[in-house]
Amino acid sequence: MKPITVVVHGAMGKMGREVVNAICHEAETKLVGAVDINITQDYLLLPDGSGKVPLSSDLDSLLANQKPDVMVDFSIAKAAMPAFRTAIKRKTNLVSGTTGLTSADLEEIDKLAKANGVGAIIASNFALGAVVMMHLAKIASRYFDYAEIIELHHNMKADAPSGTALSTAKVMAQAKGKPFSRPPVEKGETLKSRGEQVEGISIHSIRLPGLLAHQEVLLGITGQTLRIRHDTIGRDCYMPGVILSVKAVVKLQGLTVGLSPILGLEG
Repeated sequence: MKPITVVVHGAMGKMGREVVNAICHEAETKLVGAVDINITQDYLLLPDGSGKVPLSSDLDSLLANQKPDVMVDFSIAKAAMPAFRTAIKRKTNLVSGTTGLTSADLEEIDKLAKANGVGAIIASNFALGAVVMMHLAKIASRYFDYAEIIELHHNMKADAPSGTALSTAKVMAQAKGKPFSRPPVEKGETLKSRGEQVEGISIHSIRLPGLLAHQEVLLGITGQTLRIRHDTIGRDCYMPGVILSVKAVVKLQGLTVGLSPILGLEG
């Protein structure tokens, strides 16, 4: 079987390097190019020792020359949308873990992908355990009145709350069909210490060195609580989800948000 050819956008970042390594060590995928704004040479040595691939800051030229099946992106929202437009117009399927995209961005990606006959998978978290955690929280939401989320990340993570925490709160509220209940507030009392409020769920963000990525969902109802927690101990945990998405996206058209549909966890 012919391997799926891949270009990595944001290849020199921490996640980008993990993706490059995973693509090179997967039998059904082949890295054919890498893109990053910060480059000092025009090639990238492959981590499996099999050779080198072009490394460029010019995405359009690289896509035109290499004609990959898929572009995997781990960058920032500001850089991602121009890259998405370029890739999709080049008939390149898209897999991205970039967060901070707006609903208008997602709508544009869907329209562009359908118009160009390619697939796009955008996910806030590629860790399979995190996806299952969100699914379990979604199921549990139907039976509990109160919920809070604690998300813990390394001190270099800029955004808060995390994209995963926001996505979790939204799918929980959708499953419940209404916002969660919140404790009453006395007149004049401040809510600054209660975290970001999303659909009645308080999200508490912690940023400390020594952490990587962790999330705990706490649900409560009269006389009982339920805790659902996922812990990430290495960035390699995201790679099975990335590889799964690369293999799935070439069979899709239009936008798929999250890995739940790919894993059969919808509903």
